[in-house]
Amino acid sequence: MRFDLQFQQLLTGPEPILALAPMQDVTDLPFWKVMAGYGGADVYYTEYFRVHPTSHLEKWIAESISLNPTGRPVVAQMIGNDIPSLVRTAKELQRYPVVAVDLNLGCPAPIVYRKCAGGGLLREPKRVDAILGALRDAIDVKFTVKTRIGFDSPDVFEEFLPIFARHSLDLVTVHGRTVQEMYRSEVHYDYIARAVEALPCPVLANGNVYSAAKAQEVLDVTGARGLMIGRGIIRNPWLFQQIRQHRRGEPKFLPTGRDVLHYLRTLYVTVRPPEIRELAQVQKMKKYTNYLGLGIEPTGEFLHRIRRVSTEKDFFQVCEEFLDHDQPLPLEPFALTLNSGDVMAGEHL
Repeated sequence: MRFDLQFQQLLTGPEPILALAPMQDVTDLPFWKVMAGYGGADVYYTEYFRVHPTSHLEKWIAESISLNPTGRPVVAQMIGNDIPSLVRTAKELQRYPVVAVDLNLGCPAPIVYRKCAGGGLLREPKRVDAILGALRDAIDVKFTVKTRIGFDSPDVFEEFLPIFARHSLDLVTVHGRTVQEMYRSEVHYDYIARAVEALPCPVLANGNVYSAAKAQEVLDVTGARGLMIGRGIIRNPWLFQQIRQHRRGEPKFLPTGRDVLHYLRTLYVTVRPPEIRELAQVQKMKKYTNYLGLGIEPTGEFLHRIRRVSTEKDFFQVCEEFLDHDQPLPLEPFALTLNSGDVMAGEHL
């Protein structure tokens, strides 16, 4: 089936849409390949294309579209604030097999929002209004937005809802935190519910979905058309499958320690770029284990030790010590205080 028809069926079908969130330097082509092997999402969002007057499509992100290994629809995400550049990039992206073009209005990274891009645009409703109007005219495929509920306060969210409605968006994803809350606070699901009620298009709920039961709770509380999940999927690649099983009333697959160990070995091999130095690859894997470790054991010892390894051998030696067993691992987050004094608030993902 054509990807555009698949996506249209997702938007209008009876089951909630399960989308893989765009995560910069994470949701690349190799990571998509790994996720597809564990049940996978219904739709995949690219890392964001950086857009400015002299920008070009990042080759490695474009390849994730043209070489899409998932068999599922792809949405291309852009980030930027210059209208002519965004229009130009949106037209370029539509030459690729994408089902939609998405505008990022939620990235909370200071290096992004200080340039008035991503979540920084939530300080300028009139500018967002102008950008959406120009892009709606330029985009012939579906046009979607991923947003947070405000920059430093959610009070502005009510001002954005009619702006979103006015521009005939095809889908809006709402991360229920402000930009300045980053990932630290509880998710304000009531604001996602307001978007569901106010907008004529489908809404996806984003933020702190870490289990099948939590997924159902968020769907029930918000009334959202589906879920976008990011960090929870890094920790538990079976989560999309578990959500589907839960909704069908089937027993949920529960991985064992060895299943998780095999996932880490698969991830290590698949996301390893050619010619990368061993130390650099080990450091790259620590990016994933920062999330995965929150569900492996409650003391923080796993993360404390994994952060100190520098070789592949030592990395997997630590992994084997904690995971070479047949005990089930729910992979739901603990709130950890690490030996190093760092705090990992696992419940706020």
